[in-house]
Amino acid sequence: MTRSHTFPRGALLFACAALLAACASTPKNEPPPAPSAPPSASTKYYKDDGPGESPPANLDAIPDAVPRLEPLNRFANRPYTVLGKDYVPATSLRPYKERGVASWYGRKFHGQKTSNGETYDMYAMTAAHPTLPLPSYARVTNVATGRSVVVRVNDRGPFLHDRIIDLSYAAAHRIGTAAKGSGEVIVEAIIPGEGTLIAATPLPPVVATAPQRTVETPQAAAVSTESSGGFSVQLGAFQNNVNAQNFLAHVQGQLATAQVEPRVREAGGLYRVYVGPYPDRDEAKKVADRLTSAFGFATAVAPH
Repeated sequence: MTRSHTFPRGALLFACAALLAACASTPKNEPPPAPSAPPSASTKYYKDDGPGESPPANLDAIPDAVPRLEPLNRFANRPYTVLGKDYVPATSLRPYKERGVASWYGRKFHGQKTSNGETYDMYAMTAAHPTLPLPSYARVTNVATGRSVVVRVNDRGPFLHDRIIDLSYAAAHRIGTAAKGSGEVIVEAIIPGEGTLIAATPLPPVVATAPQRTVETPQAAAVSTESSGGFSVQLGAFQNNVNAQNFLAHVQGQLATAQVEPRVREAGGLYRVYVGPYPDRDEAKKVADRLTSAFGFATAVAPH
């Protein structure tokens, strides 16, 4: 009878121990740990860019920006190009009014530098605009609700989706557009000391016998108080002639294509930039509508 070959008991135990040691030293092929979840944010805010975990307790009581005369930034108002589009910022304070969609920006940029070198604070009443001078001030009104806020413009943007202004979170919260991410607004420039310039101050009639007067400015431009009847289309009203002449110089090139000639006259204690006069109100209204449609000017029609 043939004997079968078997391992001694001690050898078998040694082999098992070696096998277990080898298994213990072999790396286990385990899946990598799951990435940690991002900080929680309310999904009711645009792209989860909400107010953060600890917004100010007095968010609803944050006051409007207070317009004041400030020197314009030497570098932030130069022409620039973004995404293949050229922008030419204004280099002086002047009337501006536009209706369009406002967006807002928050935590992603909070604490970063704005275009004029300041630190962005999403809880301050500020805004970014492609071409308004930096710094400057504007009133932003929610078309749907009529709620408005005064902001200090200290940054550039937005540059996508035909937005006309980017509000801070606090400003968007104030007018009720933060939760949706955007909303239709009216943006009106504010020149400190002159209120919100919407070119809607009525032109008072001037007595026909009033003497003609010429006022010389550093630009050697004339200002008239003459009246020839009819109706004028007002483009802007200023408390001093220098600002009026600056605005006149800015719009002359634009309006040349519209075959109208803007002028400045003093009436009612203001220096008014206007075109006309026209023989009747309907004719003046047609010109006003054409200028608003072509150039975005806010206009007012009144007796000349």
